[in-house]
Amino acid sequence: MIIAGSTLAATALALLPGTASASSHREAPLIAADPYVDNTDVYAFVSPDKPDTVTLIANWFGLQEPNGGPNFYPWATDAHYDINIDSDGDAKPDTTYRYEFFTDNTRQKDTFLYANGPVTSLDDENLLFRQYWRLTKIHKGKSELIAKGQAAPSNAGAASIPDYSKLRKQATYPVGKGAQTYVGQSEDPFFLDLRVFDLLYGGNLKETGQDTLAGFNVNAIALQVPISDIALNYDGKKNPVVGIWSDTERRSLKLSPGAAKPNGDYVQVSRLGNPLVNEVVLPVSLKDAFNGLTPDKDATIPAVVKRVTSPEVPKLVEKLYGIPAPKEPRNDLVEIFLTGIAKKAPTLDGKPAPIQADLNSQVLNSDANPKKFQPSEMLRLNTAVPPTAKPNRLGVLANDFQGFPNGRRLTDDVVDITLQAAEGAAQSGKIVQALAAGDGVNANDKKFGDKFPYIALPNNNSVNTAANTQGSSALPFVPGGTGTGLPTPSILTGLLAVMMLGAGGVLIARRRPTVVPVGA
Repeated sequence: MIIAGSTLAATALALLPGTASASSHREAPLIAADPYVDNTDVYAFVSPDKPDTVTLIANWFGLQEPNGGPNFYPWATDAHYDINIDSDGDAKPDTTYRYEFFTDNTRQKDTFLYANGPVTSLDDENLLFRQYWRLTKIHKGKSELIAKGQAAPSNAGAASIPDYSKLRKQATYPVGKGAQTYVGQSEDPFFLDLRVFDLLYGGNLKETGQDTLAGFNVNAIALQVPISDIALNYDGKKNPVVGIWSDTERRSLKLSPGAAKPNGDYVQVSRLGNPLVNEVVLPVSLKDAFNGLTPDKDATIPAVVKRVTSPEVPKLVEKLYGIPAPKEPRNDLVEIFLTGIAKKAPTLDGKPAPIQADLNSQVLNSDANPKKFQPSEMLRLNTAVPPTAKPNRLGVLANDFQGFPNGRRLTDDVVDITLQAAEGAAQSGKIVQALAAGDGVNANDKKFGDKFPYIALPNNNSVNTAANTQGSSALPFVPGGTGTGLPTPSILTGLLAVMMLGAGGVLIARRRPTVVPVGA
């Protein structure tokens, strides 16, 4: 039996100065110039309405202004958009779901318009720009074409697309037995206040609570598959833990006046597992390299490992605010980023795993070979943890073991989780009162759905007119206590200012242990 203990909290990642980004929006210099293939966020969770399946959501092309015509936001036709699954822990994909795209814009030869009338279906003659996809499943090196379909278009506005929900339904296709996929546009589901990059909330350290991504859209791929399809040896009961990450591979372009022709081999140009890793853990000098790195190489790069075992932010906080930094080396962070959480998780220095709880490392899979395990950065999910009836936005930090960092649900407030963990909430077992309000954005500005694909419909108003209000939520959860105490703005944003000063570390917390059965 696999046991999940509440000795775990979540990753705490500090914000780096630089280009404004959210999760992985424009996180590295090279990919910032190629938004078509820029991974933004990955979500992975046991489907709440179909608990024998897992829903995987990968987003690309962030910060889409809805009125960004005339070209709007197409998928690249010279790229591989991949969702990868590692079920045995060797840091290599056992299964890859690969999406490739093809464009039909022949109807635009005499016009600049995206649509020349109301579009009420995917095959409506008024839709002038269309993209199609094919889905290939690559398992243990063998490729199989498993589905084809048409992508839902960009939401060009209420006049052109009066009811996007109809197009979404038509763009949701079955994939074999018990699986389905949606490919198209979505509102950006990530929620947070990122005005910290604007001279620390306008320079007065008081302005928080604005959802920076409200009103923007992304390109989304949602895939729901039976747990058995991705589990090691197709057995989700014996082998419930999987690692997930997305990546994009693209060919070089040979440029000539008015043309760009794909040339050469496919090269990985972007990747995304856990939120916030590339932009807030790594210095700018390593960001492009990380995007091209495969997970099996992560733990072999000393400069990357050092950012985890010796994070700068806790030291800065201790110096300026007198909050003691945890002792180093930070093997607890190695567990979070590189191995998953397990009592027998392998550590880089051979010492026992510091987080004595079994949650989401592939070493917990009965059929996994521990000798082949390779530390690597990816989003890990224990599929044996059942869906939570009332999800808590603070996830594992609030004893909700289906939440981040055990996978990632759409409603998980990964920013507030990381802010709490940054100052030791998980070690002390008590919420840090100075951070109880977090960034003031506790929920998405648009409600998520209760059925696949769960993500909200794309926005169709210009961002400068769209409602950009703070999401509402319950009062902050306090582990082991009854108070909720809110911080003074100056303390909260002061701590955020400190976090701006360095490349972030992660912080795991220890609390009074409890156990929850999550598999057999």
